[in-house]
Amino acid sequence: MTDTLTRAAEVLASHRDSIDRLDAILVYTLGERFKHTQAVGKLKAEHALPPSDPDREARQIARLEQLAQDADLDPEFAKSFLQFIISEVIQHHRKHQE
Repeated sequence: MTDTLTRAAEVLASHRDSIDRLDAILVYTLGERFKHTQAVGKLKAEHALPPSDPDREARQIARLEQLAQDADLDPEFAKSFLQFIISEVIQHHRKHQE
């Protein structure tokens, strides 16, 4: 029984290490993404372009839903996640236009 628990603890620790690495990747990836969206927001403000682009947003959501299906991830979760990010980006773009 002790060997089984020891092995289970090792597997659990390995999974948690992977989760921690992936969380770091997500945070740094989001940081990089927001650097680019900030640049887009400044460019839009400089050229009096609207802060949102509903056609692009719809294409991005459809693309992400397909990627989610390919990755065996719930497409509705992926869609909600991207919609949250898009709403944050639009808020930032609006701030640049103030």
